[in-house]
Amino acid sequence: MPPVIGYWKMRGLAQSIRLMLEYIGEPWEDKYYQEGSPPNCLKDSDWLPVKYTFGFDFPTLPYYIDGPVKVTHCNAILRHLARKHGMDGSTEEEKLQLDVVENQIRDLRRGFTDLIYNTYDTERETYLENVPAILKLFSDFLGDKTWLLGDKITYVDFLMYEILDVHLIVEVTILKDTKNLQDYHKRFQDLPRIKAYMASDRFIKAPISWPSAKFYSK
Repeated sequence: MPPVIGYWKMRGLAQSIRLMLEYIGEPWEDKYYQEGSPPNCLKDSDWLPVKYTFGFDFPTLPYYIDGPVKVTHCNAILRHLARKHGMDGSTEEEKLQLDVVENQIRDLRRGFTDLIYNTYDTERETYLENVPAILKLFSDFLGDKTWLLGDKITYVDFLMYEILDVHLIVEVTILKDTKNLQDYHKRFQDLPRIKAYMASDRFIKAPISWPSAKFYSK
């Protein structure tokens, strides 16, 4: 039985995992859970009745099950796959760089999530004025490298692509001042297995959030 990714039928925190599995070429399956209607999306979902039946140490979505291996939390799953497939850096210096970049992306994701779920109606313009300075930090770090760590793709590139892409859904010109991030975004989409996945009916382009979000892309 192939590995299973359990999550809502949207992009959210699972999308980077899905992309990484496609890139690796490892067979896998989606297990979708249905959220309830607003405002009780989680409370009325079909996830809560089964949440504690899998034997996870910390039950949550997304989850990854591969035979006896049971992992929850997006970045833990990505790190597991990265170690398994040699995509977690080759030296201690590289691993440290990946740790820092991963956490910087997490901070950016946290701010973006707060925007689309809570403050989009009142803070959109302020957010879009401020976020280019954060994106420039990533642009400076990337420089003229192919991927964030250099010539070899690593697990943080899947996180980076996804956070860039959802920002582009909110504001299509968000990368106008960071040409290398534009090229990076396109280079990722042009990876053969990623391109094939995005062209398939298995790929989820939208939504990026629950219907209860202030910004909801169908």
